Amino acid sequence: MKFLLVNIHIHKKNLHALNSYNIPFFIVSNYDELNKIDISKFDVVISPHVPINVKKYPKVKFIFGPHFSIFPEDSLNLIKGDNVVYNQLSEWVVNLWKIFPICNDLKLVKIPFGVDTNYFNEIKSIKERIQCFIYFKTRNPNELNQIEQKLNEKNVNYFLFSYDTKYDEQTYLNILQNSKFGIWIGRHESQGFALQEALSCNVPLLVWNVKSMNQEYGVNYEDYPATSIPYWDWEKETCGEVFYDINEFEDKYNKLQEKLQQDNGYNPREYILKNLSINVCKYKLLDLIVNKM
Repeated sequence: MKFLLVNIHIHKKNLHALNSYNIPFFIVSNYDELNKIDISKFDVVISPHVPINVKKYPKVKFIFGPHFSIFPEDSLNLIKGDNVVYNQLSEWVVNLWKIFPICNDLKLVKIPFGVDTNYFNEIKSIKERIQCFIYFKTRNPNELNQIEQKLNEKNVNYFLFSYDTKYDEQTYLNILQNSKFGIWIGRHESQGFALQEALSCNVPLLVWNVKSMNQEYGVNYEDYPATSIPYWDWEKETCGEVFYDINEFEDKYNKLQEKLQQDNGYNPREYILKNLSINVCKYKLLDLIVNKM
């Protein structure tokens, strides 16, 4: 098969995953190149951000998304067809878009992009690590203050990562590989690479999860159901612990600490390897193309 990748405004982590799949993409990187190319010569077109009039190419398979917009817009009318899917990465976002009438005749799928498990890897066992961290992303600052107060009362030293003020990825990796656990205070995520990279380093997390998109600080979203952890081992609880209200923190924190002392307590890396590694996500994508389109 001949693949065309429209590399215009692709999230850098998504692009890294696609480049790691070893699929022989022909890549266009700007609108001028896209307008000049004969799309009909390709079997599959992957265009995360740019809509294309698919009616001109009935024999080509198109995978759009997830970068068109947060909520459905009129551009979706251009991409509707039997040879089209729109990738929303995870189930809760698929369900969200399904409530909008414009999506009634658009096939929505949930294909995550692969996590680089070779780079985000465990270098020492949990018992050898001594650090911990807080990851804070676009939530009410009072919630961060509450968690910091709790840790200060326990005399727990921590490193703070703030998505909103940015941070260096090498520093992030170094802290992950030396942390016994992390506390996550994030808003809704369609995939959540940073969290999955922490799990890939085999760091159990205590997640202050959200239930609604309106919990993102500074943005007035409607009360749409959402989650910070669209991919999580709910069945075996190997990734860590989850809570939704500060009143639950103490019990969940204590459970985390108790389980960290057990030899078979947590193994979040195993969950990532089985569900979100580069090879796993590559074959999810190829299975979609070959068997489901």
